Amino acid sequence: MSARRKENQRQDMDRRTFMHATAALGAGLFAGPSAFGQGDSEKKDPINVALIGLGEQCSRLVDDAMLSRESRMDQKENICFKAVCDISPYKRDLRRKRLRAFKHTVNAYESFEELLAEEKDLDAAIVATPDWVHAPVSIACMKAGLHVYCEKEMSNNLETAKEMVKTSQATKKLLQIGHQRRSNPRYIAAADILRKHRLAGKIKNASAQWNRPVNGHDISLPTGDAIVEDAILKKHGYGSMHELVNWRWYEKFGGGPLADLGSHQIDIFSWFLGDVHPASVIAVGGQDYYKYQQHENVMAVYEYSSNVGSVRAFYQVLNTSGYGTYGGYYETFMGDVATLLISEFGGDWNNGWLFREDYVWADKEVNNRYSKCEGLKLVGIRNEAAEKKQQEEALLKVGGSISPPHFFPLLTKLDLAVHAPHLLNFFDAIRGKAKLTCPGEVAYETAVAVLRANDAIKEGKKINFTKADFSV
Repeated sequence: MSARRKENQRQDMDRRTFMHATAALGAGLFAGPSAFGQGDSEKKDPINVALIGLGEQCSRLVDDAMLSRESRMDQKENICFKAVCDISPYKRDLRRKRLRAFKHTVNAYESFEELLAEEKDLDAAIVATPDWVHAPVSIACMKAGLHVYCEKEMSNNLETAKEMVKTSQATKKLLQIGHQRRSNPRYIAAADILRKHRLAGKIKNASAQWNRPVNGHDISLPTGDAIVEDAILKKHGYGSMHELVNWRWYEKFGGGPLADLGSHQIDIFSWFLGDVHPASVIAVGGQDYYKYQQHENVMAVYEYSSNVGSVRAFYQVLNTSGYGTYGGYYETFMGDVATLLISEFGGDWNNGWLFREDYVWADKEVNNRYSKCEGLKLVGIRNEAAEKKQQEEALLKVGGSISPPHFFPLLTKLDLAVHAPHLLNFFDAIRGKAKLTCPGEVAYETAVAVLRANDAIKEGKKINFTKADFSV
């Protein structure tokens, strides 16, 4: 270690000690994601961050959520990028230039081991590698004294996922997993609408989906300087550029679309139904076009036991069609009073809806609950124009004696990139201002539900869960 690096390390020791102490305090506090800069007149101590894995998801986290003109989280939250890591020289060089354009001076590394050996003033790491190395990278970072924000699925193996949680507990380092809906104010409000205010009544069924057209899930291979040399690929466990670029479809590297897409929404089932585990799952899949190791199209049925009895939840992820009735991806929770529809794909025109059953229109108790939520600005008044538009523009009109539901818009908005609140929650937790919204313990439970559904497909049978299955 150079004399200059040793001196920098000594000068930074007091600051790091303070940061790590406040992070331990943060584990016992609760606060929702704060608005950027609101109420923070004091200058914040810097949080020094390494980026490990520089692909598309890293771009969403850094470019969209942290460096965009709308957020500039790096400035407002005093986030200092210090190092980047990827096995691709092209991506390392591109990301380093990008960060330097935003006044961040970073060092670049091929391996995370080298990064951790050389960089001694880091506070946190953002891990956005392929799933199969989430665990070794995150575990090494926590053992080196860093807090970790790791993308989901936390691992494609439950044993290594469990080891991530145990390492977080042993080192007392924060481990935030990238189920970003957990920090999204729209989803937090929707959870309150269902769980606290009971605007849907007794929820007995739920469904969710994520559909894409058949040409959208085989990523084209890079050309020119972006090609990684065969020797580097082999060194890091990949047999070809196709394995590196389309890693999600290989059992060695990922959990297929059920893990890549479905885990976000299957996580919502447990959360919105009252933080409950599934009791069982049965699933079928299809390898219909590209004949990958992982199934391209999956349909799964989960059973839950909630405070209102049994609940069924249907999940589908398709890579044959982008059609989806309400859109490509969304979640619905169907109660005896109303159905809640929400999607991460929000915006002023699509914050979500409650479709209230006509037969409860005169129910005084239900009306009182809705009036209270209108006063809290959670739900708007009945939107008859939307009802009329839906009835007029329906492609298929079905007759019958059942009256259509009434439409009530959800009002809570998110004007930033969808990952921004989750990252802010992570940084707030490091500073002792918040509790993580998706710590490893919570994400592990979702990993069990998701990865065991893949097992149900392989084994061709219903899988029953026990309480011990979700324990670390």
